[in-house]
Amino acid sequence: MLRELSIRNFAIIDDLNIRFSDGLCVLSGETGAGKSIIINAVNLLLGSRATAAMVRTGAETAELEALFEITSESKAARLMREQGYDPSEGLLIRRIISKNERHRIYINGRLSTIQILDSITENLASISGQHAHQGLLKDEQHLIILDQFAGLIPLRNELAGLYNEMIPLVKKLKELNSVKDRRNEQIEYLSYQKKEIVDAAIKPGEDASLEQDRIRLKNRETLFEAVNGSIEELYSAQESVTDRLGIVRKNLNKASRLDPELSSKEASVAEAVYSIEEIANSLRAYLAKIETDEKVLESVEARIDVLNKLKRKYGGSLQAIFEQLDAIRMELSGIENLSETIDETQKKLGLLRNELKSCAKKLSGKRKESARNLAAKVEKELSTLKMPRTKFEVSLNSQPASEDDYYFSADGSIINETGIDRALFLIAPNVGESLKPLSAIASGGELSRVILALKALLAGTESVETIVFDEVDAGIGGGVAEVVGRKLASLARHHQIICITHLPQIAKFGDHHLRISKHVSGGRTKTTITPLAENERVEEIARMLGGEEITRATIAHAREMLESR
Repeated sequence: MLRELSIRNFAIIDDLNIRFSDGLCVLSGETGAGKSIIINAVNLLLGSRATAAMVRTGAETAELEALFEITSESKAARLMREQGYDPSEGLLIRRIISKNERHRIYINGRLSTIQILDSITENLASISGQHAHQGLLKDEQHLIILDQFAGLIPLRNELAGLYNEMIPLVKKLKELNSVKDRRNEQIEYLSYQKKEIVDAAIKPGEDASLEQDRIRLKNRETLFEAVNGSIEELYSAQESVTDRLGIVRKNLNKASRLDPELSSKEASVAEAVYSIEEIANSLRAYLAKIETDEKVLESVEARIDVLNKLKRKYGGSLQAIFEQLDAIRMELSGIENLSETIDETQKKLGLLRNELKSCAKKLSGKRKESARNLAAKVEKELSTLKMPRTKFEVSLNSQPASEDDYYFSADGSIINETGIDRALFLIAPNVGESLKPLSAIASGGELSRVILALKALLAGTESVETIVFDEVDAGIGGGVAEVVGRKLASLARHHQIICITHLPQIAKFGDHHLRISKHVSGGRTKTTITPLAENERVEEIARMLGGEEITRATIAHAREMLESR
């Protein structure tokens, strides 16, 4: 339930704060005072798209804020808890609309997103204005109205669940059958890839090892000269390192006879000579391994070329090739088990199809029963709204199914997410006229009353707590307006009703009355809103009756209207 609304720097509104109560709250005022702007603000707080054009001239940002009272068992409360909000604190929505189009949304003080706002506010309020008139003219809205009236939303949701469970299975079955149709070709192709990789006998890290071999072979002459020269210097040449160390060793041997402390140094030199001899031997072994045959290099480069081609084909690395081989083996295994998988999928789809058909036929049967009941009750409601002898009918039809719709059909009709049926509201407002779609016949005033009749019938089933009527008085007046006002008062026993009206016959039924006015201050137009006391209501009703000039007779008439509620 909407408790407070705050609007700053929005359109022509400078700074406005409104408190709302239970029951029927009427908003009245002169044309252009800003009544519809308030509705636009509520729409934005419920998740409508914001634009920079909404910001008041001279301001950088517009700020909208609404406080809703949330019942603990409501869907909004459950969604708030899922998002980490405490519904016992209420729901405080704040939107900042910026001229630079960088708008922000806050929920209970935390920065949020339009998606979260949409989900939480989905069932908070219903706004019946020009948009509702246009919505009622759309055929797709008629079926959901029928289902709400008949209490069929749970069954409708059950059917939608089955339908959405079947969609990916049908897609999977089509893909499996497509694979089956080209199975031999696919097996041949995958088998070729598998053989190509297996025959290559790739070893982990082989590409890096081969690259090192290629560098070694391409530089074998340089390597031979370096290693051979090193052997010469260490061991073979005159005055080699080992010869000179041998002299050092002899000198230390003689000296150690004079000073035993030098014995250890002689031993270290002897070890060095031994180590150098070992190095020389290992270098000779390295020389023996240096390939001089050009064909060895050609063989290494050919192997590298094979690996590079496979890497380019299967993912860019040896690891990618190994992973591709695993995937090919798995896919081949899956193809080999394809018939079994197809059978399992068909069996599951068959069971779900039977459930879907049964659910769709059950839903369709209940809709047919409820369609007659809804039509009769709408006619009765319209009769009380000064549309006597109006004929109203809910026409149900379906779309013929084809062979391609096997899994989504029942009794020759296509089943979609909402079932078999398509609903269409037909009306004949005048005696002797044939029934025609609402969009083809209903006037603005007639549409207003049809919407009000449907709202009255759905009052006990709609989950929204707040209903806003912006143009409920469009195209009506006099005695019809009085009846509409009584109907709104009746609706207010089930919902919080906020009604913007120009008609005193409707305004007089309000439990609360707010007057919206505008004035010029400092060269700028400003909008103000004033809760009216009983004597002020008399003046406002009188203004609505007589315009600018209010006489004693107008005042008396206004007082009489309020007393006759």
